[in-house]
Amino acid sequence: MSWLLAQLGPDTDTTDLQTRYLRLRSARAVALEILNERLAKLLAEPLKVSVNGVVTVDQTTNVSALERRITAVAADTAPDDTPTAGRDLLTTVALCPRRRR
Repeated sequence: MSWLLAQLGPDTDTTDLQTRYLRLRSARAVALEILNERLAKLLAEPLKVSVNGVVTVDQTTNVSALERRITAVAADTAPDDTPTAGRDLLTTVALCPRRRR
C-alpha cells in the first residue's frame, strides 16, 4: 500500500486502492489505471483558459507531469512484481532426512 501511496500521493483513497488491487491483482496496474484516469480527466477539459487581464489557467505542464509519471511507474519495479527472465532468483529449500525402506 505504501508503494501505491508514494506513486499516487498520500491523499489517495486507500479503500479504492484495495478494491482496484483485488480486481487487477497488480500494484503497477492499479497505479497506471489511476494515473491514466487522471490524465483522461485533464484532457477532457480545455488545457488553457484565459480571460484577458484577469486570469490564465494552463494545465499543459500537469499533462506533461502525468505522462512522465506514467512512464516512470511503467518502468519501475512494483513490490508485487514476480521475477522475470534475466533476473536471478534465489530459492531456499529445507531438506529433511527420510528413512529408507
